[in-house]
Amino acid sequence: MIAGFTFVHDDRTYACHAEERAAGEAEWWWWFTVTRDGNRYAPFHAVARDTRASVQSRIVAYYANHLAHRAMTQREHWARRPKPGAPGVAPARAAAAGAAAAAAAKAK
Repeated sequence: MIAGFTFVHDDRTYACHAEERAAGEAEWWWWFTVTRDGNRYAPFHAVARDTRASVQSRIVAYYANHLAHRAMTQREHWARRPKPGAPGVAPARAAAAGAAAAAAAKAK
């Protein structure tokens, strides 16, 4: 397994290292921190075939995706979707019927 390392990407410094799972099982995870972000992340398992380049590319991809999700104004999540019949939300059938009626009137 490779040793921990630091790299710079898009003006951010990433410091990463492999660490054994706290539960004492024989699982190793890649942990990393990023400048200007107070969190520590462990997005994937460390494996024997890891290279510095493969770990770095996975960390950059993970963090870019994380930032994209963080920047979303309204997250789509099944639990946050409006319930059918909720105030101000038209049921799907009524909306579809209204659209069909408007299209038919426009065609005349």
